[in-house]
Amino acid sequence: MKPFDVYPLNPIEITKASGLKVWDNKGTEYLDLYGGHAVISIGHTHPHYVKRLTDQLNKVAFYSNSIENPLQIQLSNLLGQISGKEEYDLFLCSSGAEANENALKIASFYNNRKKIIAFKGSFHGRTSLAVACTDNPKIVSPANAHDVDFLPFNDLKALETAFESYGNDVSSVIVESIQGVGGIKVATPEFLSKIRELCTQYNAVFIADEVQCGYGRTGEFYAQDYSNQLADLYTMAKGMGNGFPVGGVAISSKFKPWHGMLGTTFGGSHLACAAALAVLEIIKEENLLQNAAEVGSYLLEELKSFDKISVVRGRGLMIGIELPLELNQIRKDLLFKDHIFTGVANPNVIRLLPSLTVSKKDANFFLESLNKRLKEA
Repeated sequence: MKPFDVYPLNPIEITKASGLKVWDNKGTEYLDLYGGHAVISIGHTHPHYVKRLTDQLNKVAFYSNSIENPLQIQLSNLLGQISGKEEYDLFLCSSGAEANENALKIASFYNNRKKIIAFKGSFHGRTSLAVACTDNPKIVSPANAHDVDFLPFNDLKALETAFESYGNDVSSVIVESIQGVGGIKVATPEFLSKIRELCTQYNAVFIADEVQCGYGRTGEFYAQDYSNQLADLYTMAKGMGNGFPVGGVAISSKFKPWHGMLGTTFGGSHLACAAALAVLEIIKEENLLQNAAEVGSYLLEELKSFDKISVVRGRGLMIGIELPLELNQIRKDLLFKDHIFTGVANPNVIRLLPSLTVSKKDANFFLESLNKRLKEA
């Protein structure tokens, strides 16, 4: 047996990691400004994180959701406190796709509808309903058919027209406040406010997909917060466990649970909660929301002065650098010549999604390397 060949791989084997640095099996050191798709939120192998997980592993790693687990209550309380959503409930699962799947299901239970509004450029996961809301026909199989309409992103008029046409059939609107796979496209506050207004008017559910753009990455806990509007459901994963599979849905008090409504085998396990608690404790202790805002703003301002960059987009530590098509090799040059991991939104957007612990020194090393590569191109 061999691995099913679905991932394009770089010929690099990482054998050690610490903070924002990783090392391959040849001893080469890399600066990690991608964090494995925005997963590494507090740095690799943070001592507090490692101790939290090790201590828990020596007690109990897992039991099902058929028994009381005080760690789930601790996690819910701390997440509510740090996110400012203390009046919400928390459903724990294991991934972002699972979080979105459950959020869409909660919405449909609530209003007994099935039509969903999503947006062009969106990515919400690969499970059946989540992938149906993802704007990539190539990865949507015939078995994933659901009632989803894709509207232009940031288009208020299209949104209003859709609700005027079939608003009473809409179960939910799902939106990334910053589209990640879509190329770091930032939703305007006006657009998010209009979603809130129309969902309230038509009793539809506003789902903020915070799987990649949330959990402190923008300098606010949820990227949606900058619109000064409340979503009904917030989905999260990626940076929630710093590499341990953890996902969740923050659920407003308008939704009433009943036994059996949702379920998961691995979600909210003892070890998963320990990982998620460690992440929140480090975010709070090390003031990482402020660091994300400050270093992110610095990077964005500096990048705007680079001549050969077409557009710079993003907020905080979620940054997209759009290059002319003829310069789309720059990302590989950064990886193989400067030993800097970054991401890509095809074909020509470099994505920066570093740990929230990234320093200005790290930022400057990247800026100097990128400037050198652009001048050589």
